Amino acid sequence: MPKLWIHLEGFLIFILSLYFYMTTGYSLWLFFLLLLIPDVFMLGYIINARAGAVIYNIGHTYVLPGLVLFSSLYFQWELIHALALIWTAHIGMDRTIGYGLKYGTDFKHTHQQRI
Repeated sequence: MPKLWIHLEGFLIFILSLYFYMTTGYSLWLFFLLLLIPDVFMLGYIINARAGAVIYNIGHTYVLPGLVLFSSLYFQWELIHALALIWTAHIGMDRTIGYGLKYGTDFKHTHQQRI
């Protein structure tokens, strides 16, 4: 049952991020063009599985995009705000389809598999 809740939570975050992105006035094509950009954090796996997991997890938790989002609101950086929403939507999309935070053993070992 907790796994289902994580999938639903991810879907809700994705939908909310998309909704709030639409209020920024930036185009929807930009949203979908940049939606997979956070996957560059997978490049850490070139080094090894442990480094890859650390780097991937840094880019796939809500902490950094959340900080960027709130900073962009405070400083009124509209483009950065839109990018933070895309980043947040990406994480929500990943959780929806079952990609979770990685363990240092293998790319396929995620926190969602162990729930």
